[in-house]
Amino acid sequence: MSRRRGRSNSDRVQDWEPKTILGEMVKEGHINSIEEILENNYVIREPEIVDLLFPDLRQEIVDVSLVQRQSDSGQQRSFRITVVVGNGEGVIGIGIGKAPEFVPAIRSAEARAKLNITVFRRGCGSWECRCGEPHSVPFASKGNTGSVSVTLKPAPKGTGLVTADVGKIVLRIAGLNDVWSYTKGRSRTSSNFAKAFVDALTNTYRMLPPQEWQYTGVAEE
Repeated sequence: MSRRRGRSNSDRVQDWEPKTILGEMVKEGHINSIEEILENNYVIREPEIVDLLFPDLRQEIVDVSLVQRQSDSGQQRSFRITVVVGNGEGVIGIGIGKAPEFVPAIRSAEARAKLNITVFRRGCGSWECRCGEPHSVPFASKGNTGSVSVTLKPAPKGTGLVTADVGKIVLRIAGLNDVWSYTKGRSRTSSNFAKAFVDALTNTYRMLPPQEWQYTGVAEE
């Protein structure tokens, strides 16, 4: 008896019929990058948009917890899963999914992470290295979620990811190899801990480092 295989992302994208204007523009080839979507303040409402723009997107499960709820029919249980997606080249997203079964909860979390996709900057901001390769963050960045506060600082090559296991998962899928991190708050809440890391990475895009001035026409006085 043969086991039935699920449909791949390429098959789903090929049979996908967009329901939003942004989806039609992406499928017709009018928009080819996530930067165009963010610059025009478009809202991604279909995960197939991200599948089409990033066919090599990877995902990692950050946290799995069992949620119990008391109802009139008795005690109900559901899985609450946090998933991080990224391509290792400046794109990352995080989402939380909940379902009575494990696999549907993962799919829900993955879809939400794709809807929350965003960009960040990589670089070599450590004064001890100055190699110019994007192996770390370009400068110190801080992120907050709930009671958790995370500060990311650039580290020289060979340092590795100096952080907890949850932070290593987020930074690894983001394509970073050498980062120092400082954490405050209740970091045992893995979902908020991972969200704080993503927020710190996202904040790197709010500032233009000197290494990129020459590409934008900004001159140093």
